[in-house]
Amino acid sequence: MGSVVKRRRKKMRKHKHKKQLDRDRHKKKK
Repeated sequence: MGSVVKRRRKKMRKHKHKKQLDRDRHKKKK
């Protein structure tokens, strides 16, 4: 169970990073 939660946390962090990257790309386009 503990390892599963840890893995989920890592995935969430990755998702956040992707969102930030998308935002940066959008800003550059504008």
